Amino acid sequence: MKRQLFMIKQSTKIFGVLALSAAIAVGCSASPAVSPAATTVAQEGGKVVKTAKIAKQKIGEPLEQVGDVVSSVQLDIIAKTGGEVIEILKKRGDIVEKGDVLFRLDPTDVLIQKDLNAVSIKGAQAGLTEAKQKISNGIEDAKDGVSKLETAVSDLEKAYNTVHNEYDLGTATKSQLEKAETALSNTKKDLASARRSLKTLQETNSLAQVESSLESAQVNAKNIDRSLSNLEVKAPASGRLTDLNVTVGQTLAPGGRVGEVQQTNPIKIKSQLSEESANLVRGKSELTFYIPGVTTKAGAKVTYLSDVINGQSKAYDLELEVPNPDGKLKPGSKAQVELTKDDEQNVPVIPSLSIVREGGNNFVYVLNGDKVQKRKLELGRLNETNQEVISGVKEGEILIISGQHQLKDQDTVKVSN
Repeated sequence: MKRQLFMIKQSTKIFGVLALSAAIAVGCSASPAVSPAATTVAQEGGKVVKTAKIAKQKIGEPLEQVGDVVSSVQLDIIAKTGGEVIEILKKRGDIVEKGDVLFRLDPTDVLIQKDLNAVSIKGAQAGLTEAKQKISNGIEDAKDGVSKLETAVSDLEKAYNTVHNEYDLGTATKSQLEKAETALSNTKKDLASARRSLKTLQETNSLAQVESSLESAQVNAKNIDRSLSNLEVKAPASGRLTDLNVTVGQTLAPGGRVGEVQQTNPIKIKSQLSEESANLVRGKSELTFYIPGVTTKAGAKVTYLSDVINGQSKAYDLELEVPNPDGKLKPGSKAQVELTKDDEQNVPVIPSLSIVREGGNNFVYVLNGDKVQKRKLELGRLNETNQEVISGVKEGEILIISGQHQLKDQDTVKVSN
């Protein structure tokens, strides 16, 4: 009886074990298949991953941008003085230096004005000399007049005093005293008036009008000399004479545009950059350029990169400056500008399949000991299966390249061989 009970209990245990095993088998069939190695590690508390060290690789060729070759300076040629063209010394297409005479105008009319003005200057100088002499004589005459009146006043004072004494003694009449007093008073008034007139002559510039006429004629002489010099129309800058619209016998009006000079040494290369391209250039003082079939690669100085976007072109303005002593670089041609150098193409890269994408953000897992760190990435260029990393990880770190989709930050893992 006891043996039967024991057999029943054992059967019940076996049945329970079998039922539990069946339940575990059903649960496992509902999950993804796991390799034996992974199962072993999972029992040990870790997840199996594969890793690779982050290294630098060439992501591609240097990035290029098309640029326009333009002259560094474009200046209009202006006929500052009017007149008839009598001689042309340069023609369209010539290379000129700043100050070279391009053509000459007839000086006859200006020379006549110069002669007339010389006569005006001579007359003004003579008038000034004469006026100075007159004023000098007038002052001397006034001084003499004051001196005479001062003597007269002194004599009359003595006479008045004599008559006054006689009147007191009764030997002179009151009429005689009053007559002497009146003569003295009138002469004193005349002296005061003469002194005022002398002071006016000494302090007043009576030559102002004559001096102004002379100064005006002298200024006009300078203006005529300038007009004479402007009859030789000169190049405003060194470069190529791209336009000259004059013929011998043609009469030009003052201030008219008659041509253009383009300075081609140095020459400029202008381009329009996107924000991404502008960021590649910002901070650089020199870029490499070349013109296919014309020049080999050479350096160009960065003279300008706009900080804000151009409202019309919706791009960032870039200007380069290149020496061009032989004139090989022609305005109007197209140049290829390298925004990056060869060594800038060697960048940290990661396999694109190692990236975990969540809600528009990009992440990878980096191994740190036996744990993983979740890192957010800023990605750059893509070259086949490799992706440039701008920030988030760096060269030499150990990247999880397989099994990353089963991970969370700070998970413990084991690297599969």
